[in-house]
Amino acid sequence: MKKLLVIFGMLVAMNANAQWVQVLSGMGNVSIYSLTISGNNLFAGTADEGVYLSTNNGQNWVQKGLENQMIRSLAVSGSNIFAGAQIIGVFRSTNNGINWQITLNENKSPNALATNENYIFAGTNFYGLYLSTNYGENWTQTAVTNTVRAIAISGNNVYAGTSTGIIISTNNGQNWTINGLNNVGVISIAISGNNIYAGSTAQGVYLSTNNGINWSKTNLINKTVYSIVITGDNIFAGTAGEGVYHSTNNGQNWIQKNEGFVGTNSFGALLIANDYIFAGSFNSQSVWRRSLWEIITGAQIISLDIPSSYSLQQNYPNPFNPTTKIKFDVAPSLSFPLAKQIRKAFSIGNPVTLKVYDVMGREIQTLVNESLKPGTYEATFDGSMLNSGVYFYKLQAGNFTATKKLTLLK
Repeated sequence: MKKLLVIFGMLVAMNANAQWVQVLSGMGNVSIYSLTISGNNLFAGTADEGVYLSTNNGQNWVQKGLENQMIRSLAVSGSNIFAGAQIIGVFRSTNNGINWQITLNENKSPNALATNENYIFAGTNFYGLYLSTNYGENWTQTAVTNTVRAIAISGNNVYAGTSTGIIISTNNGQNWTINGLNNVGVISIAISGNNIYAGSTAQGVYLSTNNGINWSKTNLINKTVYSIVITGDNIFAGTAGEGVYHSTNNGQNWIQKNEGFVGTNSFGALLIANDYIFAGSFNSQSVWRRSLWEIITGAQIISLDIPSSYSLQQNYPNPFNPTTKIKFDVAPSLSFPLAKQIRKAFSIGNPVTLKVYDVMGREIQTLVNESLKPGTYEATFDGSMLNSGVYFYKLQAGNFTATKKLTLLK
C-alpha cells in the first residue's frame, strides 16, 4: 500500500494556523503598544483604552483598568505587573490588573519597562532612566538622562536604547558607559545568548556578539524596527508599515511573514507565549496571533495522506522571482504492525531539516528544523533579499538525504 489515508482534525487545525489571525473579541479595533504575559494571563497595553487581559491565549479580552490611558510599556516581575502610562508615570498591580496604584509619578512618559527580579527599570521621554530595587516601591534617577526608548537585561548587564545609540551598564544600572551605535536611534533591543539585536529608526537591525562593544548591520536594512523577539534560532522583527520579518541565521537573511494581515501594518509589540507568536498593531487592528510551530518549521502540511517514503520534489516555479514553493514527504516508521503504525504516525515526530545553500556551499537559510509528523509539507523560500543565481536546497531526515537545484532570476 503506497499511502495510508488517515484523517485527523488536528491536521485541519494546523493548516488554519498557517497565517496570522486577528484575536480581538472583547477588545475591538484598537492600537496596541505593548504586550506581556504573567502565568497564563496575557496583557495588552493600548492607545487611550488602558490595559486588556486575556486568559485564553487572546481568544477573548476584558478591560483591566487604567481606562483612557495610553499604555506604552508593560513588564512583569513575580506577582507584580507594571504599566507605563504616557505623561503620568508607572503603575503597578499585584492582583492581575484588578487594582492599580501609581509607583512612579513623575509626569513623564515611560516608553520602556524591564525587570530583573526586584530591579525595575523605566525608560522615559526626555528624563532618562529610572531604577527601583524594591519592586517599584521607590525610584531613583540613574545617570542616563536622555530619552530611553528600549531596555533589555542579561544578567547584570543592562542595555538602554536612546536616540543616539546604546548605553550599557554592567552592574545593574549603578554605572553606565556609552558603547557603540553612535548616531543610531535605537527603539528595540532583544538578547539571545551572546547575541544582542538592536532595532533602529529607519536603519534596520544591528547585531553585537561581544556584549555591545562592537556592532554590525544585519541584512534587514532601511527599516524602522519597533519590536524584536527571539526563540532559539528564530528572530522576529516588527516593522513600520512592512509587517513582520523572520530570520533563522542571526540576521543574515530575512523573509516577511505577513500571510493573513490586512492592509499596511506596523507592529510595536511582539510576544512569544504558549506556542504562539502575538503581534500588536499600531494601525487600530488590535492583536494578531499565529502558530509559532508553523513559522519555525517554515512548512505547512498540505495533505492528509501518509507517505510510505521520504521524498523531495523540485521547487515550483523554477526559475523564480522572488518566492518559490518546495514540497516534501515525511514518512512514518514501518517497523510497527499496521495498527501501531497508524497510532505512531501521529504521536512521534521525525527530525527534519530543509536548508538552502549558495554555490559555495554556504548556508543561506534554514526553512525547516523541527520534528515533523508524517505527511506532505510545503515550504516557501523567499529570495527577495538575494542576488540572482543558482542555489541548492537539501532535505535531511534520519538516513534520508536529497538535494536539488533552484534558480533565482530577477
